[in-house]
Amino acid sequence: MEKMFKVRVFGKAGCDKCVTLNRRLDKMFALEEWGDFEKHYCDVGTEDGLLHFCRAQCVNPSRIPAFMVTKRCEKTGVYQPIENPTPGETDKVCGNSPLYQYVGLQTDYSELGKGLLKPKMIAATLERAQTL
Repeated sequence: MEKMFKVRVFGKAGCDKCVTLNRRLDKMFALEEWGDFEKHYCDVGTEDGLLHFCRAQCVNPSRIPAFMVTKRCEKTGVYQPIENPTPGETDKVCGNSPLYQYVGLQTDYSELGKGLLKPKMIAATLERAQTL
């Protein structure tokens, strides 16, 4: 049975931060509370991964790793990005990492973000997706 949410993770080969994000998501999705979620890894160094990245149209290539949450349409079974109802709003948990147009995160490499997508940031983003 297909899950309600599919998280498209954008990463690249040789990226330690990409490995960390994938590991964190795998660990979370193994828990019952995140049973409605599955991960789809998109390596932007491959044709298929780059295609998904380009279709997302919202991730800054210099802020990889990143992820965007999609939701399955019950009628068609097609996964669509979840629109961010408050684009550009300041986020206390995620700082400058939320995507603008859709629900998701991208890495903030500034001094403030320190290049980390922390577990609590990931959880807050997934929880938001569940409410929309």
